[in-house]
Amino acid sequence: MSDAALLEAAAALAPRIRPHAEAIEAARRLPAPIVEDLARAGLFRMLVPRALGGGEVAPETMIRAIETIARADGAAGWCVMVGATAGMMSAFLEPDAAREVFADPLGVMSGVFAPMGRAVEEGDGYRVTGRWPFASGVEHSAHRMGGVILMGPNGPLLSARGEPRITHVVFEARQTAVVDTWTVSGLRGSGSHDLTVEGAFVPRRWSASLLDDRPRHEGVLYRFPIFGLLALGIAGVALGIAREAIGALTELATAKRPMWSKRSLAHRELVQLQVAEAEALVRSGRAFLFEATAEVTELARARGEVTERDRALLRLAATHATRSAAQAVDRMYQAGGGTSIYATSPLQRYFRDIHVATQHVMVAEPTYAAVGKVLLGVGEPGML
Repeated sequence: MSDAALLEAAAALAPRIRPHAEAIEAARRLPAPIVEDLARAGLFRMLVPRALGGGEVAPETMIRAIETIARADGAAGWCVMVGATAGMMSAFLEPDAAREVFADPLGVMSGVFAPMGRAVEEGDGYRVTGRWPFASGVEHSAHRMGGVILMGPNGPLLSARGEPRITHVVFEARQTAVVDTWTVSGLRGSGSHDLTVEGAFVPRRWSASLLDDRPRHEGVLYRFPIFGLLALGIAGVALGIAREAIGALTELATAKRPMWSKRSLAHRELVQLQVAEAEALVRSGRAFLFEATAEVTELARARGEVTERDRALLRLAATHATRSAAQAVDRMYQAGGGTSIYATSPLQRYFRDIHVATQHVMVAEPTYAAVGKVLLGVGEPGML
């Protein structure tokens, strides 16, 4: 499937997802038919190499597709983002192992990159135990990836840098258990429960370090850092939510007549200012996001690699876009007045969803300081 065809598929799916937004939130997971539709459209495999049957799309295409689905429902956009970035594991696995894991064209992978598990070498694989929180989309995934620290008889095995050795392993769903922990304020439909594993055996070929190993595929996409792509995807979700919030407030403002007023809310100067500011915030954040992504894409194509400064630029653009989107939603929520607080108003859901997205470590406020260190030449290698 071409990039254009994938974007067309996302645009066609969005109107079918939107009517289910409240049901998705109530169920705290995506309905099976929607998951299947997203899988058939290729959205969960956007970052899987073409050689393995995936889309291998441009990073800009990934952002646009996620943004489109997030406009229909923030949690659905979040699950697409997580499924797509977890699919990057396919580029790091041995080709035969990747074909095993991704054999089912409708199979979805979920994953948590953080090394919350422990793995001990055993024969031609690892014996793994761990618990990973924030496992978005775990209930609809056939394979589940988790970061682990490799352990020896005397504690963690150390790398040449003297740091614990971290790798990432893939489990079959049957090897894992899901602990219902996702009782939260926003993005409820993402079903980001805890994933647990107790003494599961994982063959070595189903593992790779997303931190230290190099992808086995040569496309420009695979020169991008996995965490940079993750941050770009989060920004796509945030921008989609913010765009819908502006639309919802605009619709409300033209219809709502405040108490003791003969004119609609749209005639209030403060509301006019808030809408204009929100529009500027979303458009400027989005423009920087795509500018930075295009710049790094061209540099990666020309040089064959992504530098620390490139990584910093991607993270800066993603963080700025996400936090600008949140500011825009805040303004729309405030402009809606008392109407915004009712469960019948989509503004309260956009407000809750966007402020869960901003809490992700990839776009959290400390990112600015880390980027600043790189731009000033005092950062440590690998910090982004």
